Amino acid sequence: MELRHLRYLVAAAENGSFSGAARRLHVAQSAISEQLSDLEQEIGVQLFTRSSRKTSLTPAGELFLAEARQILADADHAVETARRAQRGEIGSLSIGFFAGSVGVNFPRLIRSFRKQHPGVRLSMVEMTSTRQWQALVTGEIDVGFTRRVEPEFRTDLISEILHQDPIVAIVPKGHPVAPGPVDLRDLASEPFVLSSRDTSPAVFDKVIELCSEAGFSPRIASISSVWSSVAVMVQAGEGIALLPLNQQQSRTRDLAFCPLLAKDAFVDFVMTWSPQHDSDLNRSFRLLAKTHSTGPGMRPY
Repeated sequence: MELRHLRYLVAAAENGSFSGAARRLHVAQSAISEQLSDLEQEIGVQLFTRSSRKTSLTPAGELFLAEARQILADADHAVETARRAQRGEIGSLSIGFFAGSVGVNFPRLIRSFRKQHPGVRLSMVEMTSTRQWQALVTGEIDVGFTRRVEPEFRTDLISEILHQDPIVAIVPKGHPVAPGPVDLRDLASEPFVLSSRDTSPAVFDKVIELCSEAGFSPRIASISSVWSSVAVMVQAGEGIALLPLNQQQSRTRDLAFCPLLAKDAFVDFVMTWSPQHDSDLNRSFRLLAKTHSTGPGMRPY
């Protein structure tokens, strides 16, 4: 049984004859007659009472007609659903992010996408960069907002730079280098509080690189997994820190956020996805994300 059998049956029932169904569907009358006879033979039920003047449904045919109409309606709905999904109007999308760098544009992006795609189920999951890369590879999330992707994931993921976050020196207010700008060589003798490489390898490596370029290796007093903990340790006098500027927390009263003189004191903030799990909906979201970026441009890795 095929959908055309059901369409022929509905047309014949509504037009009261095979000839009327043929005119309506723009096919030969013989095709209508043959296909409906094949349908009756296949299901083992007589659906029509045939005469030279009129074709009418049997009682079994009347019941079958109602089911046929529902099946055709369901099929049309399935087609429209697929087309809407292809246009990015419906579906689901899971977004990974970390709060330390998304900034004010991220909430605006989410609100804008929800407004433009009200039929999409959008979920957001806060994750470290490392966890996002793993989740993207497995398809747990669809798009990630992360730091530069580590080499081991670059064969599986694609990234585009959205903007570059400046690295600043975080020191207690009243520190001799505040308010900056700071020459890193003036911090060579300070104890450092670092962000863990396990959670943010790009930031950890950049700090080590900047210190090396300034001619010293940082004396590590403590390592923490999150930005807020690093700030607390600096407040407590454990040391100073080098971290990307966090706009949400840069107004902490007893800390100074000092720009660095080093010209490459920044880390990339990227949008990342897996080509193995890509979709039209995913592409629609990424296109909108680009329009909400305030960075100097984007380029693929």
